[in-house]
Amino acid sequence: MNTERFMMLLMVLTITVLGASCAPLQPMDDTAVPTDVAEEEPAKPPAAEADSDWMAPEGALVSIPVAEAPTLDGMADEAIWADAPAIMVAVEEGANMETSEVSLQSVYTEDMVYFFLSWADPTESFMRSPWVKQEDGSWAKLSDPDDRGGDNNVYYEDKLAFIWPINDSIPRFKSMGCFTACHDEENDVKPFGNKYTDEEGQMGDIWHWKSVRNLGQMDDQYLDSTRWSEDTPEAGRHGDPKDGGGYVNNETEDKSQPMWMGPEGFPRDGSPGYLLDSEKAAFDDSLFKSGDMIPGIYKSAFTGDRGDISAGWQYKDGVWMLEIGRALETGSEFDVQFSDLTAPYYFGVAVFDNAQVRHAYQTRSETLVFAP
Repeated sequence: MNTERFMMLLMVLTITVLGASCAPLQPMDDTAVPTDVAEEEPAKPPAAEADSDWMAPEGALVSIPVAEAPTLDGMADEAIWADAPAIMVAVEEGANMETSEVSLQSVYTEDMVYFFLSWADPTESFMRSPWVKQEDGSWAKLSDPDDRGGDNNVYYEDKLAFIWPINDSIPRFKSMGCFTACHDEENDVKPFGNKYTDEEGQMGDIWHWKSVRNLGQMDDQYLDSTRWSEDTPEAGRHGDPKDGGGYVNNETEDKSQPMWMGPEGFPRDGSPGYLLDSEKAAFDDSLFKSGDMIPGIYKSAFTGDRGDISAGWQYKDGVWMLEIGRALETGSEFDVQFSDLTAPYYFGVAVFDNAQVRHAYQTRSETLVFAP
């Protein structure tokens, strides 16, 4: 073989060997897996919805979303309340009571939030300083003999109140609750202290339910830093602005006798708690004998800002049951606005057992959150 043919043969053999070494390996059977190819990662499940990861803070009152609003009648017999988790809030050291517990639940719709509360109270208090005809024909109001001014604990009514900080403007509220706004100064002009915030600009929203004086509502009030004076006897506690309605003392200008009496057959339930403004009749003294009673107030529903909170209640078997509802956002500067449903909202609870001001209280706050 000459040199030229030998070199050509050698070149062909080299190309053949190199081509074979670069060819992909062929599996010997259908189950063989190439050793130089990484195994594919298994498919990941779709990401969980954010709502499924939501958890409420421990001990918080959780408001759950519902499609339909409850009827505010104090019965809470709709199925939505059976599904709403409850918390128990302990209050203590009130007049006419020791420690008590309030059960709270909450639900919300697209534009409203609702609450159901219940608490034990052995007596329904409706004798709120009624007029009583005396043996000599004059009239007098029943009064607490120990009342030194604004401190009636005998002839009054049952009440309950919330306080919510507005725009988180009360710095110590989260740790102390509404106790931070209670002030019992030495030599105070009032027998049970005053309520006000520490600094100007610190405001709270007060929801004040009054079993005798309210009509289908909670009294919507607010709290600021106003101190007591003769011109501001309520200190930091004020009613929200109103267009009309509310409760008025049933008395003549000289405060010597009732101004109004009830319609024929009044009182229907035997209680002298109140007159409805829509049913009051001109007072006729000749119709009454010694010992007869006439309510000390007449009332109608608030209109305007002060009437923002609807309510219905029942007293049954030694238990108060109260349902309330309010718009998530009212637009009022005097109200807490539930505008961010991902945020916590702090509040405090107080219970009044036939007491004007000596309520049972907390020294901490509670937390409301909205479940997605």
